[in-house]
Amino acid sequence: MKKIKISAVSYTNTKPFLYGLQHSGILDQIELSLDAPADCAQKLIDDVVDIGLIPVAAVLNIPNWQIVSDYCIGAVGAVNSVFIFSNCKIEDARYLQLDPQSRSSNNLAKVLLKNYWKLSPELLIDANDYSVSTDQFTAFVQIGDRTFGKKDQYEYVYDLAEEWQKFTGLPFMFAGWIANKPIPEAFITELNQALKLGLDSRAELFKELPKVANFDVEDYLMHKIDFDVTPGKKEAMQLFLNYIRTL
Repeated sequence: MKKIKISAVSYTNTKPFLYGLQHSGILDQIELSLDAPADCAQKLIDDVVDIGLIPVAAVLNIPNWQIVSDYCIGAVGAVNSVFIFSNCKIEDARYLQLDPQSRSSNNLAKVLLKNYWKLSPELLIDANDYSVSTDQFTAFVQIGDRTFGKKDQYEYVYDLAEEWQKFTGLPFMFAGWIANKPIPEAFITELNQALKLGLDSRAELFKELPKVANFDVEDYLMHKIDFDVTPGKKEAMQLFLNYIRTL
């Protein structure tokens, strides 16, 4: 049987999924690669892989995409790993540095700026260092593990999942298990079983994960990340994609 190629984001928020894939019988049916979100999406767009845990904004570049799992990387309210950090209030920011590792979060920031905050700072895609801002009027988008413990370093911090919920009343889906071609139903069933195994094994996973200064990884994976694909998240995804189309 030809192995199904899968690309997954290699952040802490995917560790339960990876644990499930690596501790279930599905492992011998797949070729698994770990990538940054933007690279994961590009592999699926270029048909290098069959399934990707990709930022949802990337589906706009995939003609025949489909969600192939009951699980995702999402949030209901604050997610605590997708931020705009700023030295000034967002309405006073003149520049916003985008995160080169992200598609969805950059687009989420742009959607919120245009439609929620009604602001239009200059967007920077060529900053010398995307992970910091020392300028009083420059904010920046940052996602994933690089944000852990960083909330106390900036006076103004905006959790983008929380801001989205304030704007729309909806949860948010950051990344989903997306296929670019038909996938056998039997494999999708096994994939869901493997991912559920990982979620059910988080207590074991916490024994393996390193401690992070000023950040509660257990709270993050048990309470901040919401892993279920729900009707609300699907509605939010479609609304988000519609907003992106109007940027």
